[in-house]
Amino acid sequence: MNNSFEFIRFLCTGALGVFAGAMLTEGLVLVPYWRLLPPAEFLTWYAANGQRLLGYFGPLTWLAGLLAIAAALVSLWQSHPGRWPALLAAVLMFAVVSTFYLYFRNANASFATASLPVEKVAGELKRWAGWHWWRTCLSFLALAAGLMSLGRIK
Repeated sequence: MNNSFEFIRFLCTGALGVFAGAMLTEGLVLVPYWRLLPPAEFLTWYAANGQRLLGYFGPLTWLAGLLAIAAALVSLWQSHPGRWPALLAAVLMFAVVSTFYLYFRNANASFATASLPVEKVAGELKRWAGWHWWRTCLSFLALAAGLMSLGRIK
C-alpha cells in the first residue's frame, strides 16, 4: 500500500508539471498571438477553436486537481512527512480550478459566441491575460509544493 501511495504522489506531481507547463505555454504562445489579431479576427478564431481549448485544458486541469486531492488525502491518512506540502498543492489547485468558475467560464463564452463588442475585445484580452498569469503562478506554486511533498520521504 505504501508503494501505491508513493505512486499517487509521483503521478500527481507529474500531472502538476504537465499542467503548469501547459499554462505557461498558453500564456507565452496563445495569449500574445490572440492579442496581435484584430478583434474581429480573434473572435472568429476563438469561435472555431474554443471547444478544442476546453477539450484539452478541461481534462488536464481536472486530472491535476483530482490527483492533488488524492495525494493530499493519502499523505494525510498515512501521516507522510510530505503531507503538508501535498495539502498545499491541493489547496492551490482548488484555487486554480475556481478561477474557471469565477472568471474564465463567462469570458471564454463571450469570446466563443462573439457576444463581446469588438471594441471591448482588447481590454478583455488584457484582463484575461492577467487572470491567466495569476492561475499560472498558482499552478507553479502547486508544482513546487508537489515536488516538496516528494522530498520528504520517510
